[in-house]
Amino acid sequence: MQKLIINFTPTGMIPTKEMTPHVPVTINEIVEDVHRAYELGITLAHIHARDEITGVPTYKKEVYAELISGIRKYAPDLVICASLSGRNFNTLEKRADVLSLKGDLKPDMGSLTLSSLNFNNVASMNAPNMIEDLAKTMKIKGIVPELEVFDVGMINFGNYLMKKEHIKPPLYYNLLFGNIACAQTNLLHVGVMLNDLPKDALIAMAGVGTGQMLMNFLAIAIGKGVRVGLEDNIWYDTERTKLATNSDLLKRIHVVAEANNREIMTPSEFRTIMNMEPGYGRYGRVYN
Repeated sequence: MQKLIINFTPTGMIPTKEMTPHVPVTINEIVEDVHRAYELGITLAHIHARDEITGVPTYKKEVYAELISGIRKYAPDLVICASLSGRNFNTLEKRADVLSLKGDLKPDMGSLTLSSLNFNNVASMNAPNMIEDLAKTMKIKGIVPELEVFDVGMINFGNYLMKKEHIKPPLYYNLLFGNIACAQTNLLHVGVMLNDLPKDALIAMAGVGTGQMLMNFLAIAIGKGVRVGLEDNIWYDTERTKLATNSDLLKRIHVVAEANNREIMTPSEFRTIMNMEPGYGRYGRVYN
């Protein structure tokens, strides 16, 4: 069975200090949470930047540069994925801003949601031309897309991008279940999604809210990876009586992984499978 990919998502765009005191918002807080996660054992970190004064999400490469620099002081081999979300920003200039970082500040990956979708109170807009332009920009910059899929139609669009050679194997997918307008946390939806994915793709499964634990545990049992962190779920228990820390969520994943005989995939092992640079000053992928 393949080693377990742990995609750590510490912050996201929604959780605030008012919702939970445990969500890292400042640059130092995010760096420290990623550092603790790295010491526990993770494969990659999916990071969102927040404005230092207001705490609201920001696209600015200067903030991402500080985040990436801070993380790589402790973890020069860790795979870092920068969010290119369309939930708050919907111009190519803003969403691709972080992709212009170079050298030690260059992200290895950028998130690429493969269609527009609705969340509870807001839409994430991902028009076809926006998705293609972000994919083409990442290919030019040598940055690997982290393909985010909330429903089966998004897999079809990913296959379309592959036919047009905007994205190239090896591919990595996050499958996200439980969002109000998308695939739900049940075995039928999981099976349909897994059935339609390209062969040999690397996969991590996530659940929104209290569905996180169910989808993470299922993924571990069936040989897939997990996406876990306060971005998707701020609660430790399904009854929502205890707020989680990122460390709480990661430690539980390690316990379940050990019970299922799943070793954790190291960042270096992930880089090798994904044909990525080795880290330690060399990041992303060289496209032929």
